[in-house]
Amino acid sequence: MKCGIIGLPNTGKSTFFNLISNSKAESKNFPFCTIEPNYGIAKVPDKRLYELKKIINPTKIIPSEIKIVDIAGLIKGSHKGEGLGNKFLSHIRETNVIIHMIRFFHDISVLHVEGSVNPIRDKEIIDMELQFKDLETIEKRLEKVTKKNQINKSTHILKKIFSFLKKGKNIRMYPFQENEKEYIKDLQLLTIKPVVYVCNIDNKFKNNLCIESLKKIIEMENSTLVILSLIKNCIGINQVLKETYKLLNLQSFFTVGKKEIRSWSIPNPCTAYEASSVIHTDFQKKFIKAKVIHYSDFIKCGSEENVKKAGKILLVGKNYLIQDGDIIHFRFNQ
Repeated sequence: MKCGIIGLPNTGKSTFFNLISNSKAESKNFPFCTIEPNYGIAKVPDKRLYELKKIINPTKIIPSEIKIVDIAGLIKGSHKGEGLGNKFLSHIRETNVIIHMIRFFHDISVLHVEGSVNPIRDKEIIDMELQFKDLETIEKRLEKVTKKNQINKSTHILKKIFSFLKKGKNIRMYPFQENEKEYIKDLQLLTIKPVVYVCNIDNKFKNNLCIESLKKIIEMENSTLVILSLIKNCIGINQVLKETYKLLNLQSFFTVGKKEIRSWSIPNPCTAYEASSVIHTDFQKKFIKAKVIHYSDFIKCGSEENVKKAGKILLVGKNYLIQDGDIIHFRFNQ
């Protein structure tokens, strides 16, 4: 599962990427400073790890992680190949969730490819480029199936989505019926991907009306908006990571001990059997049972011994559905 950072050039994408992944991607004041995508790992903030640490006092704690990709800035005409656009759009196709950086800061020393700061216009530019690319992808598929006379249910759905896109709407806003998404899954359409919109503000930012207007637009998409400042101690970064983790449809379970407390990322939903392979494939192959303590029970009781006395330890089989925050010890054949 990967998350891609996109936006116009000089919006703060590479700076943001460096901060969340502790990387050193080049960040300079000119468009297309990033050509090839930068890949990194971001640690997902989780207060529960530190609450557990107070009780267990381990040597270290290890948070869950998500893969992050810093993708070069898109410009008008990217869908036609402008600014190496086709290459950049293909990088977006490989991601599961998008972080869309929108520039709100007015630093005149940082160039703006459109000549002025206009957040709503800038969002629309990126939206249109992704929409144009999706229209092109769908058109090619429709031409192919028509030529081969393979008209079916997916063709009907594609035609409806094509018309929807032509109205300037992102596919994630389309009212899909049950199972319809399955028919277009292989196309890896860009505007169907969930998005966290990030407004990068500065000390001089006062245009609350602009924020409110953008909020209304984003609410119509059922997407998330986070306001942050990359020059104000990175306020808001943790929220972006939490929202991204949620949109990736991930949850966490914990393994605890004096050596370490560790958070593991798993899909939501996920069975105990499936979750065991995240630690080691042998755990799944030789799975017997799992000992489970709900996070809230552990915190309330204050120790595993007290949890046991309270009768709150569960012994579960393969089909147990993990609850976010479960503390698990897997039992398997040696």
